[in-house]
Amino acid sequence: MSRLNAANVTLANEIISHYPKKKSALIPLLHLAQEQDGYVADDAMEHIAELVEVTPAEVLGTCSFYEMFKRHPVGTYMINVCTNISCQLLGGEELLHHAEQTLGIRPGGTTDDGMFTLEDVECIAACTEAPCLQVNYRHEYRLSTDDFDRLVADLRSGKRSDIPAHGTLGTVRQHIPADRRAGIKHPDDEGTPAWFASRQPAES
Repeated sequence: MSRLNAANVTLANEIISHYPKKKSALIPLLHLAQEQDGYVADDAMEHIAELVEVTPAEVLGTCSFYEMFKRHPVGTYMINVCTNISCQLLGGEELLHHAEQTLGIRPGGTTDDGMFTLEDVECIAACTEAPCLQVNYRHEYRLSTDDFDRLVADLRSGKRSDIPAHGTLGTVRQHIPADRRAGIKHPDDEGTPAWFASRQPAES
């Protein structure tokens, strides 16, 4: 478990500066912690709580709500096999069973070398491309069992440089100079919204 390192603290403060309320940066900071360690460590959540001035329980509540955030170490590559209805009808269950045999693990498990974690997941919004899976949330479409074997071999050999290690949300990070940002105002400084005021009963 680890807190955010010095470089990520600098980046975290830049991210926080984009929001009128510090708490609004909570999800991007959880992604930053996961990118650092491959999962969201307890110490990192406590550190994030300090940075955005909320309780650790609030950070945990957000982290535990979203499936993409992992609270324990996972493999370098997280393989999510969809077995929802479209994929199920077109071989998703068979693909998952083959993945179990090929990797030697059950859903929720990680290979002994720490390279792969396997998950059985609900719809991943690619129903027309079934059966499909994700590797670190990058889609792979219309896979046969042979396609799966080639995918695993390519990942092991380093041929899939387009798929970064687990936790990397994007390969390009946005940096917005302070003079190029939209006006950021705290909600409490905005007064009563016009739409709200227009719906108040007229005084008699």
